[in-house]
Amino acid sequence: MLSENEARDAIIVALDCEKDEALDLAKKLSGKARWVKVGMTLFYAEGPQIVRAMHDAGMKVFLDLKLHDIPFQIKGAARSASLSGADILSIHGMGGSAMVAQARAGVEEAAAERDGDRTRLVAISVLTSMDQDSLAEIGVNDKVEDEVSRLAKLAVGAGSDGIVCSPREAADMRQLLGPDALIVTPGVRPAGAAVGDQKRIATPATAMQAGASKLVIGRPITQADSPVDAFEAIVRELVED
Repeated sequence: MLSENEARDAIIVALDCEKDEALDLAKKLSGKARWVKVGMTLFYAEGPQIVRAMHDAGMKVFLDLKLHDIPFQIKGAARSASLSGADILSIHGMGGSAMVAQARAGVEEAAAERDGDRTRLVAISVLTSMDQDSLAEIGVNDKVEDEVSRLAKLAVGAGSDGIVCSPREAADMRQLLGPDALIVTPGVRPAGAAVGDQKRIATPATAMQAGASKLVIGRPITQADSPVDAFEAIVRELVED
């Protein structure tokens, strides 16, 4: 069971929409939600100013860009993303230890420049849209949970603050990475919500009980008749369970 404050801090509202709708949602949720996710569609359309706009609305920002490139490019990209105001930034664990280490160097450099808190890094393990067949298509024959573990150890060992994984792997990741690791779980759906394109999912309470730090929840909140009511219902579920 979480306190109300812990529950509000655990939920990241995914703003997978256009600028005007994202700003309207942030305004409606201001004072209730603490975190939003800005993904690549919104960020590529609007640039760093959308991160600043979310901060102006009182939100912390998980900038979900899933960076994946050669280490030199990733250092610069992570630094720029951090300077834009990202509180958490996603990178791909598949990029390898050198890439992750350079991402860490980039956000540390940015923190020194702005004399502020360092952007925390989370490494993508296996996308929640993928299953065993999807991995096999790209030549990965290990079980999903084994691949998640391998990438998690690699990324955290190279400087990532944690990982992104499905709720189904959260318990194993908490045991593997320890109590301080940042475990971000998309694929979270309140009971009765449509599943969509994600395959490895769980309810908010189940994900938190498994060891998640943050829950990324989009359409069940943003496409509800009342996003505020939908958000508050999830808070109640986390507090009461």
